[in-house]
Amino acid sequence: MNYTKKDYKKAPLSAVHLKIYLTLILGQIACGYALGVIGTGMAKAQQVITISDFWVGLVGAGSLLGLAGSALVGKLADQLGRRRMLMMNMYLFSIFSLLQLVTANMFLLFILRLLIGLMVAIDYTVGNAWLVEWLPAKQSGKLQSQLIIYWTLGFIASYLAGTVISGLGSHTWQIILATSAVPGIITAIYRSLFGLPASPSWLASQGKNQKAQKVIQKHLGKRWGLSLKQLRSKAPDDVGIKTLFSPTYRRRTIVGGLFYACQAFSFFGVSIFLPILLTSMHLGNDSLSGIIYNVCVFVGVLLGIWLFRKISRRAFLMGTFFLSALAMAPLVTSWQLSSLVQISLFAAFAIMLSAGLVLDYPYPTELFDIKVRATGVGACITISRFGAAGGTFLLPVLTNVGGARLAMVVCLAVLLIGGVVCLLWAPETSPRFRDKN
Repeated sequence: MNYTKKDYKKAPLSAVHLKIYLTLILGQIACGYALGVIGTGMAKAQQVITISDFWVGLVGAGSLLGLAGSALVGKLADQLGRRRMLMMNMYLFSIFSLLQLVTANMFLLFILRLLIGLMVAIDYTVGNAWLVEWLPAKQSGKLQSQLIIYWTLGFIASYLAGTVISGLGSHTWQIILATSAVPGIITAIYRSLFGLPASPSWLASQGKNQKAQKVIQKHLGKRWGLSLKQLRSKAPDDVGIKTLFSPTYRRRTIVGGLFYACQAFSFFGVSIFLPILLTSMHLGNDSLSGIIYNVCVFVGVLLGIWLFRKISRRAFLMGTFFLSALAMAPLVTSWQLSSLVQISLFAAFAIMLSAGLVLDYPYPTELFDIKVRATGVGACITISRFGAAGGTFLLPVLTNVGGARLAMVVCLAVLLIGGVVCLLWAPETSPRFRDKN
């Protein structure tokens, strides 16, 4: 075996990298759409059938609870590889999306949402590990942080689709939910036509160095290969939860899970059931307020991408939690504010909180090394989805019991907890700022 090959992680950005990146972009659009569409879908369902707050919250949280399977799919990906899981998940995602057309039973709908969430978990966990293991090291963090743009576009598109689709009778809400099959099918077909390459880093971590070299040279050329460190690596021991909570990884696992959970609790709780919350806030034109909120979410993501390259990960994490809490505090403490002031504060909250979404992809992958990365990222996503599901389940219940103020009090408390956790324990993972310390 030729040991003089240049490390493939130092190769310049090429056509295969962009095809791999497009694979994840399409998946992110589909995932964002599927997670967001449930809010407008359930709001319209309530106009034609009677649904208790319990079922509204549980069905809304279903896909997020399915995402809790990230720990399982991450472990499978570390054992079996990334490629096969990414080849099949969007086909199943599309089938489960279409099946929402044929049931109005809330329990069956909840099961379908769970299954959709599990397919999304594969893209989140396995897709991110696979992407990081292919992208050039110097481009990885930047391109990974930009994925949130496409997820946000999918999420916003679902809100617009749910608002526009109407006049289809009692089945309108089911049609809205089933539209997530469209981006799912597009993604699945592209992946089949492209033919996803296996991860060379994963192959090397399993001791399959010769196969990894062939994959690299097929897609990047004869001059590129594994690094000496990868060539000398041995197949890893079995990685489980015990490993992630060992002294080596414990702090990283806790921070990765809790920052993600606290952020997801507030973002998904507010964003998915935005129509319900806006009605309770009595801001006037709920549709216009919803559009303003979603535009601000997109602005926040663009701001976050700019900040990602300028400031440290720790400062970024703490800032998004404390600043979004600061924007929400007046909404909680005073109900005498004018509609314009309330909308302005709500917009500021959306911008600050959504800016932090940019860290959801790069930060967890930076917390863990290659041998535990998919399992570690999967565990963080699993912990975070309990937070997201909690926010999504509780928001309609809290709003019904105590109005928008009670829901926002709980969100404010969770944001402050997230900020304090990051202040005390979050490690700096940015090479630029870590090396200065």
